[in-house]
Amino acid sequence: MVIIASFVSTTKELNKRETTGKTIGLDVGLNHFLTDSEGNQVENPRHLRKSEKSLKRLQRRFSKTKKGSKNRVKLRQVLARKHLKVSRQRKDFAVKTARCVVQSNDLVAYEDLKVRNMIRNRHLSKSISDAAWTQFRQWVEYFGKVFGVVTVAVPPHGTSQNCSNCGEVVKKSLSTRTHVCPHCGHIQDRDWNAARNILEIGLRTVGHTGTLIASGDIDLCTGGETPLGKSSRFKEET
Repeated sequence: MVIIASFVSTTKELNKRETTGKTIGLDVGLNHFLTDSEGNQVENPRHLRKSEKSLKRLQRRFSKTKKGSKNRVKLRQVLARKHLKVSRQRKDFAVKTARCVVQSNDLVAYEDLKVRNMIRNRHLSKSISDAAWTQFRQWVEYFGKVFGVVTVAVPPHGTSQNCSNCGEVVKKSLSTRTHVCPHCGHIQDRDWNAARNILEIGLRTVGHTGTLIASGDIDLCTGGETPLGKSSRFKEET
């Protein structure tokens, strides 16, 4: 009975939220984890990259141990704990960032990225997986359900190339980090320009909303519920 009361109390607390009248568009990336339509940026924590040296060192030590030895078993456990720590850091960052974004706005628009296709690029696959965009999106949609905030996934086509000021197409490569429009003279950070386009499309269409179900088990990381249903079919990015 005590556990049930705690569950109900936590759920009610999560649902308490006043409307802000704010809307926001989010552009995720590798240089910065995200840039919003107001120009605010969140740094990419790169959890795996920061732990890569120690993981490689442990892996080398593990590969040199004799199969079946106690030392091999011990190092396997150390490696597993290290990977688990990285996974938990990644989740904690995704949860806190998503919750902050959702609680601060009445509508959140983001790109409907096909991450599974993007990680086929062998040059970027590790960085994309480390950023955990899919996990972040799952939590944005989940908290959208919890707090009654509209979450909109918009088609990514043209969001980086179109000018957010005049709408003209301005072709640019991935290495070009500043949007410079030759038609209207608008100059802006590439990701900020994309975030503004994402918000505009989201407000215009509001066609696809978050689909995660706001029900689940109590989770110590969030102080609330963990998303189940559709999210359980996704594999956690590593």
